[in-house]
Amino acid sequence: MNKLSLIFLIPLLSFGQSQLNSFYIGDPLPDAPKLSARGNFKVGVKTIKVVNPHQIDILSSSKEKTVLYDRSLTLEIWYPASLENDEKEEVVYDQVMGDFTVPMRPIIPFKFKGRASRDASTDSSKGPYPLVIVSHGYPGSRLMLSYLTENLASKGYVVVSIDHTDSTFQDATNIISTFLNRSLDDLFVLNEIARLSTDSSSFLMGLVNFDNSGLIGYSMGGFGAINIAGGGYSDQAVKLFTAFSNGNNALEKRKMGNPDYINSFDNRFKAVVAMAPWGMENGIWDAEGLKEVKIPTFFVAGSKDDISGYEKGVKAIYDGAVNAERYLLTYVNARHNIAPNPPTTEVMAPGLHIDEYLRYADSVWDQRRINNINQHFITAFLGVKLKKNTDYLPYLDAKGFDKQDPWEGFLPRTSVGLEFRMDSPAQ
Repeated sequence: MNKLSLIFLIPLLSFGQSQLNSFYIGDPLPDAPKLSARGNFKVGVKTIKVVNPHQIDILSSSKEKTVLYDRSLTLEIWYPASLENDEKEEVVYDQVMGDFTVPMRPIIPFKFKGRASRDASTDSSKGPYPLVIVSHGYPGSRLMLSYLTENLASKGYVVVSIDHTDSTFQDATNIISTFLNRSLDDLFVLNEIARLSTDSSSFLMGLVNFDNSGLIGYSMGGFGAINIAGGGYSDQAVKLFTAFSNGNNALEKRKMGNPDYINSFDNRFKAVVAMAPWGMENGIWDAEGLKEVKIPTFFVAGSKDDISGYEKGVKAIYDGAVNAERYLLTYVNARHNIAPNPPTTEVMAPGLHIDEYLRYADSVWDQRRINNINQHFITAFLGVKLKKNTDYLPYLDAKGFDKQDPWEGFLPRTSVGLEFRMDSPAQ
């Protein structure tokens, strides 16, 4: 290589390293669709703890006795913020990976940067803002979808992500707790945020339009989200739960047709995003139960999902929810992990257990690309359903596969590998 070549190459290398160091999770790639861009609001973030009293402690209960406890939950809340001149829109999140029950997969702490300001003052200038609740997978974390939570907050939403007790990387235990508590946690958090938004001592006072709420659930979070949307669990699901909970049938209250379940339906939820929802291949729903899903629902899936399934899994839920306005975005050849943040440097360390890596990555798709596409379509869907903004409707009219003409908001040649469906309710 001659000196002239080096003169041109060195600045390019420096630029590339600079760009790498300045890239935050959730930032748009050059081929990102239009609506993936952040909105006009600065973003603040706070962590709070809440307690749901007198809940069933299913891990200590049996057929003969039902034990109650106060169920504690940690919430991460992103919101439109007002920043002082010296305040940076930057935060460092503390996260862990691993499985504390498996010696070969120890808990490993790591950090990553985000575009939000910790404990910043709220910006209520255009509030109150629609509420979006986010529910992670099993095991998982309230921070796993920060690329999306920050993005939505920048567009005028209050976004609340739940650390589901007994279901996080640090405390995941018998999955029957997750079965029982997912939809119950979602309902409690909606009520608790509604309470705090009318509490003069809370930073949420007057900030949240809790009557106009959405729910985003990934994997087991999607399992709970479908139940919230009207998909009562099947007899088979209750039998499966009872068999693994020492004969306790507490899930009966979330079953299709049960009066307690019907009475719990909360019409403050106006939209649901179900990302790789788990359960259909295991008989968690049947045809009659899925017919009761009536909230507009946006499904996201990988066509090679080997956890939730596709043809007999996510797509079967979509096909069965005939009485709902629904959308299905499919990443062709992607597996299950079509929702989380991309892998950080720590996650990509040599020797890491493959299952830990694949919690944050897909072996076919660039996870950052998936993040951008999710931001785009979820912005459009929630913009229509929660903000009543019809300008977003054209972005929900993407059809076909590898279309020569670009979908609305996509650059030419960049919708390759995606499939999109939309169906109106049968009724």
